[in-house]
Amino acid sequence: MSDAPILAGNELAAERARAGQPPLVPSTSRDRGIGPHKRLVLRAATVIDGTGAPPIGPTDIVVENGRIVQLKKVTGNLANTANRPAPGDHEIDCRGKWVTPGFVDCHAHAGVAYHAANGWVPPVEYVYKLWLAHGVTTVREMGSFNGLDWMLDQKKRAAANEIAAPRLLAYSYFPAVNDMLKLIHTPEEGRAWLRKLKERGADGVKFFGAPPAIMEAALDECAKLGLKSGCHHAQMAVTRMNALTTAGWGLTSAEHYYGLPEALFEDRVVQNFPLDYDYNDEYFRFSVSGQMFRQGAEPGSKKWNETLERFLELGFTFVPTFTIYDANRDLMRARQADWHKEYTWKSMWDYFTPQRGGHGSYWYRWSTQNEIEWKENYRLWMAFINEYKNRGGRVCAGSDSGFIYQIFGFGYIRELELLQEAGFHPLEVVRAATSQGAALCGLEDEIGTVEVGKRADLLVHDHNPLTDFKLLYGTGALRLDEATNGATWHRGLKYTIKDGVIYDTAELLADVRDLVKATWDEAVPAKYAKTDQAAP
Repeated sequence: MSDAPILAGNELAAERARAGQPPLVPSTSRDRGIGPHKRLVLRAATVIDGTGAPPIGPTDIVVENGRIVQLKKVTGNLANTANRPAPGDHEIDCRGKWVTPGFVDCHAHAGVAYHAANGWVPPVEYVYKLWLAHGVTTVREMGSFNGLDWMLDQKKRAAANEIAAPRLLAYSYFPAVNDMLKLIHTPEEGRAWLRKLKERGADGVKFFGAPPAIMEAALDECAKLGLKSGCHHAQMAVTRMNALTTAGWGLTSAEHYYGLPEALFEDRVVQNFPLDYDYNDEYFRFSVSGQMFRQGAEPGSKKWNETLERFLELGFTFVPTFTIYDANRDLMRARQADWHKEYTWKSMWDYFTPQRGGHGSYWYRWSTQNEIEWKENYRLWMAFINEYKNRGGRVCAGSDSGFIYQIFGFGYIRELELLQEAGFHPLEVVRAATSQGAALCGLEDEIGTVEVGKRADLLVHDHNPLTDFKLLYGTGALRLDEATNGATWHRGLKYTIKDGVIYDTAELLADVRDLVKATWDEAVPAKYAKTDQAAP
């Protein structure tokens, strides 16, 4: 038997350390946020509760020791304090404001150390603050690529509010896929690795596919251990198991779109690859994958409906991450996004630039034809996801930012826009981003809705987010000021509250701008310089 059970969860981090790649600098202290307070009161808010119900207000929200203890409808004059909750240690005037649950990012990574090859690696503080500044209060960290020990330490610190970070769930990469680090070769090795992973405290497992016998055994073991699972059905493995196959074996969720078109194939098993295709060529990998859905069943066909119904029977979840492939439809738009100038880390920007060998850095041949194909791919993909939601299936919001011109936080808000484009009503978008995400994570009793008894993960908005998700971007959106007939930037999210700790989003964004400016000025603060830290 291999030594995989001994290493469980730290294999990739150890491999990177041997290759001389530094780990991410962890967060160890909190320099932003006030509270939690013994008693916090949000006065006269209009509440969008995350269930899909329409807005209601004004409502007083009372939080004690990080949990919602009272929701009180306000009647009559808002200045009247009669029949209102008693004062709090801290209060927020929410008149003319909206409150939603905190957002759940169901597919994210706490930084990407691949960028080390291009200079200063973004510290995780940069990632956390961008998440919080965009309302993300819970993150399903899909891979723990910096090592499970590293991720569990950050999870513990975040839970104790020792660091300015969202709630973190640690999923470990399953090392049994051919095109990545492979240490598991038999079903029993896979089961043993998972048992060790569970003992060490992981919340779940990120799969990329594996030989079918290993994958089926691993998913069976996950169910026995109570480990959640998500899978990016890698193209090197998907001919032997598509998303419907793994759903039948007990997979919790499918990530991105891989494996879904193959489940819709009617007259083929293998995608119609060009004969000179090479999976190691990133241009081929991403351009040809934009042709997949056109080779599957048509919307409304018998096969289409049978596939939908089978996923529904299995209670399956999709985390489409539309945002991470959005540049494929319009590269110029993604490359020129408003936020890059002040919020994109220089080494990340360098990494996005076309290069051989960089994951997702495949723009050296991108063409009009590629964009047309990807637009059609999105049309069919979105149609399936929207119909799945309409029939009662769970769809959650995830970003997978850090690649392909998508930046942490900003990429998540773009996902909300794309869910609306797919056909989701804005209330359904918020539901996917809150209560549906909480349910996928197994946290529906703790977070995801504005209800008595839930943890105080709340967002305070200056503008109604349902009217325009663009207002949630850290940059805001350009709007006309009717009083001056001039253009002005409007930004909607005022406060992010996580476990009762109140973060001023303007402060978080200012911190990020300062950090990013230093990377372009090549003025690296000492605490973020390259380190000799061993990988966990």
